[in-house]
Amino acid sequence: MEKPRIVEVRQGILKKNDQLAGGLRARFKSAGVCVIDLVSSPGAGKTAFLEETLRRLKELGFRVAALVGDLATENDARRLERSGVPVRQIETHGICHLEAEMIERNLEGWNLEELDFLFIENVGNLVCPSSYDLGEDARAVLHAVTEGEDKPLKYPTIFNSSDIAVVTKIDLAEVCEFDRAACCENIHAVRPNIPILETSAKKGIGFEDWFEYLKDLKNGAAARSNSGR
Repeated sequence: MEKPRIVEVRQGILKKNDQLAGGLRARFKSAGVCVIDLVSSPGAGKTAFLEETLRRLKELGFRVAALVGDLATENDARRLERSGVPVRQIETHGICHLEAEMIERNLEGWNLEELDFLFIENVGNLVCPSSYDLGEDARAVLHAVTEGEDKPLKYPTIFNSSDIAVVTKIDLAEVCEFDRAACCENIHAVRPNIPILETSAKKGIGFEDWFEYLKDLKNGAAARSNSGR
C-alpha cells in the first residue's frame, strides 16, 4: 500500500516544481538573462570551473552572477566571491539537489535585467538534479577525467537531460590514463550529438570554446524572446 502513495507524492512534488520552473523561465526570458545550470558529481571541479568562468566573463565585460547549492557551509560562495561578481549560497540542509522554489526565493533583491548570465551551481549529485527543472536555458554536466570513462553509462539520466558535456581536469588525462575517445563514445551513446568540451580550470584550457557556446546560447535565447517564443 505504500508504493502508490510514494509515487503520488513524488509526482506532486515534481509537478509543483515544474510549474515554478515555468514561471522562472518566463521571468528570465523577460529580463533577458541567460541561465545555465551546472551539474556534476562531488569533486568534479565544478566550483573551480565556475570561478574561472565568472572571472573571465567579468573581464570580458559581461554582467554575471551565481547561485551556489550545497548541503551545508558557505565555503563555495566565499570562494566564488573572489571573482568580484554577485554570489549567493543556497544551503539545502540535507536535500541532494536544488529546486525551483529555492532559486525563486534566493533571487529576491536582484535585478535580473542587469545580468547577462546567471549560473546555478547545483549540489554535487548525478541522480536527483536530473529530475528538477530550474527554469534554465541550458544544463551543463561536468565530468572529471579522474572519474574514468564509464560515468555516463552508470548515470545516463543526468547526461541525457543535459545540453552540453564538459570534461574537466583535462590536464590530468595522461597521468590518469584517461581514454578520451571512450569517454566521448559513452557520452554520445547516452546523448547522441551532445557537444563535448575539454577544459582545465587550473591551466585555462578550453574556455574560449565554452564562451563561444555561452554566447551562442544567449543569442539564441534573445532571438526566441524577440520572436515571442
